[in-house]
Amino acid sequence: MLLSTFQNELIEAGCDEAGRGCLAGPVFAAAVVFPCSFQHEILNDSKILSATQRYSLREMIQNEALAFAVASASAEEIDQINILNASFLAMHRALDALKMPAEYILVDGNRFKKYQNIPHQCIIKGDGKYLSIAAASILAKTYRDDYMENLANEHPEYDWLQNKGYPTKRHRDAVLKYGLTPHHRKTFKITDPQLSLSFF
Repeated sequence: MLLSTFQNELIEAGCDEAGRGCLAGPVFAAAVVFPCSFQHEILNDSKILSATQRYSLREMIQNEALAFAVASASAEEIDQINILNASFLAMHRALDALKMPAEYILVDGNRFKKYQNIPHQCIIKGDGKYLSIAAASILAKTYRDDYMENLANEHPEYDWLQNKGYPTKRHRDAVLKYGLTPHHRKTFKITDPQLSLSFF
């Protein structure tokens, strides 16, 4: 079972993002504040859960959290400031939107841009270690999936209903055939060998 908190003195928010490795669509981020005593046996990293589990847990998170927020940074912003900074921007926007302001921030990964003057701790693979980060990963993932499924109705040829904007072969082949949409990240190389299915 994942850990409830990193520290117990300050109001702690877990943060995570979804969609960094995509060719299209915004990057989404979420922030979640749970009670210090919160525990859950199933809640875990969104990547190891099924879609059904993620959506079921999303409802639980939104009911049980003391505060939560989801935000994004657009494909245009990603092109302007790069994906890393856009991920930080989306996290900052989620933190801005919390109805209970965070006093301490847990962030999945090894890098973060300081938010106001609030202390933070980066946790590598944090979405598999702390409940608040896992919850943030689920909210960011499911809200982004919903967004991309809506876009898929406008551009069915890119298979976003299935790939959610990630660089699958079918998605890349469609870009090469039909070109870029306004939702694509223009600074991402469609044929970059580093853009592999491992992102998905």
